[in-house]
Amino acid sequence: MKIKLKLKTLLTALMALGLAASAAAAETRIEFWTFSMKPKFTPFFESVARNYEAANPGVKIEWIDFPWDVIQTKLVTRIVAGTPPALVNLNVPWADEYARDELLTPVDALLGASRASYIPSTLEDLRFKGKTYGFPMYSNVAVIAYNQVIFKDAGLTRGPQSFDEQLAFARQIAARTGKAGIAPALSKIDGLFMWQGLAVIKDGKAVFNSAQHVALVQKLAATYKAGGLLKESLFAEDNFPAVIDAYKGGRLGMLLAPPTALKRIQGDAKDIYAITGVAPAPLGPTGIADGGWLIHFAIPKGVDAKLLPAVGKFALYLTSDANQLAFARQASVFPTTVKAAADPYFLALPANAGAAEKAVEAGARSMAHSHTLYVAGIDDYDELRRSLVKAVEAGVTGKQDVQQALDQAVAIWNKKLSKQRLH
Repeated sequence: MKIKLKLKTLLTALMALGLAASAAAAETRIEFWTFSMKPKFTPFFESVARNYEAANPGVKIEWIDFPWDVIQTKLVTRIVAGTPPALVNLNVPWADEYARDELLTPVDALLGASRASYIPSTLEDLRFKGKTYGFPMYSNVAVIAYNQVIFKDAGLTRGPQSFDEQLAFARQIAARTGKAGIAPALSKIDGLFMWQGLAVIKDGKAVFNSAQHVALVQKLAATYKAGGLLKESLFAEDNFPAVIDAYKGGRLGMLLAPPTALKRIQGDAKDIYAITGVAPAPLGPTGIADGGWLIHFAIPKGVDAKLLPAVGKFALYLTSDANQLAFARQASVFPTTVKAAADPYFLALPANAGAAEKAVEAGARSMAHSHTLYVAGIDDYDELRRSLVKAVEAGVTGKQDVQQALDQAVAIWNKKLSKQRLH
């Protein structure tokens, strides 16, 4: 009798173990990675994971966050090992590089009818060789904050409506007030060229020494000579700290920056904030808003094909209207779905709206025109760009003829680009 009871107990235990094992085997595990989101956004991502698990029994969501300068190495290592995460946070240049190297999985079939929920320009950013490689999450655009006292003293009554007007206003500010008008990020001159509809590379060759490129740099040089450009850190890799300090100190007429910068001014320089006006940044001849930088979730190569429908379902949830809106409000960025971007939080101005609220509204209206501008497919691009920036610096500051400086930089580029084409 005791033997039978022990056997029955053993069989019951084994059956329970078997059921548990089959349940564990049936569990769907989705690992997704972000970069530089901890600790500020830990509650958001943990709640997204737990809420999804609660609504989808049998699915286990694992969130891992890496510093932005580590995530690429971690990702490539895991792809090579055959154990990639199901989803990974990327920016557009990274995605373009990985897509070219066939390290990402196209997501067109997973987007399905949900494609219509995203702002079209954001999906266009993620389309390489006819395929889409990600689920858009958030982006940004620039607005123009301007010191209304400096503008009044300079005889200006509104924000500039084109790049040429930005420079003309800057020269007028310098002439009438002795202060700098604007501080473009000239370390990113390649992006400025593209924003103005001027190619940097065409048919595998550098082409930024055309008459149009020269004319643009000459306009910058004329504005620099007139005192219209803020000279502090003008060609630095990151000139923003110097630029925002100059604006907060009342030494700069216009600040081209994301709306988050207005919150910083509000906290650090209430007197300047009180006299700050806001205008949308000009779109330029390309119809593209300045300052776009899309972040999205991509599916790495090597994710089990049988898991893809579940991954796609979670990715659509992660980047849904509600989740994008909640994250955008916390992070002071802009959502990339049509519905979330049109939320009253972004577009409805209260009667007592200050510059920060006006900046959010101006930026939201520009989001449909947001694109990530970058040069794709070039090895050692940062090194090449530095040689371009040096040439532009020489031309803008009057140390060298603009045409001559750009010709020399083009020669350097094409020598390196020709070697890349041979390999």
